[in-house]
Amino acid sequence: MISLDLELKLLTLEHLSALLELDQACFGGLWTMDAYQRELDSPNSDLLGLFSPLSNSRLLGMGCFWSILEEAHITILAVHPQYHRQGLGQALLYSLINTACDRGLERATLEVRASNSAAISLYQKFGFKTAGRRRRYYQDNGEDALILWICDLQEPQFQATLKNWYTLVCDRLSKSSWQLIF
Repeated sequence: MISLDLELKLLTLEHLSALLELDQACFGGLWTMDAYQRELDSPNSDLLGLFSPLSNSRLLGMGCFWSILEEAHITILAVHPQYHRQGLGQALLYSLINTACDRGLERATLEVRASNSAAISLYQKFGFKTAGRRRRYYQDNGEDALILWICDLQEPQFQATLKNWYTLVCDRLSKSSWQLIF
């Protein structure tokens, strides 16, 4: 079986149009060009992208978090609809958490639509626990958001957890003929 390479990169201003295209495909235009530009310019924001060199270096997925004190606030995690259920979301989430650990952050949080069972399942697989609910959080339809947290990112045993997740991610990707390269 042939594996297709997936490349993880820190996104830059040169990726701005690809970010907008992916945002449109995933969210119908959630963030504006100015919003992405602010993320790219901010020293407190990490914006990661997954690319496939075989598809003209197309941006297949993206993830972003803000560093706020000792927390990583995950603001976006998106995979192009054509590539759902192939392990790319797992690869991005692992990469965001790993980057947060490298930055010395102690915990991570995010909000997710209460109805998004696929995303909730992914987050739970990576140790996130529900800590609360934001009523009518989403402006488009008034849906609630669940607030999820994972803690202890700097504890010594968490490094073993990261290694296990890396193996899990690589195994899942290989089932869809992908191979993650850094």
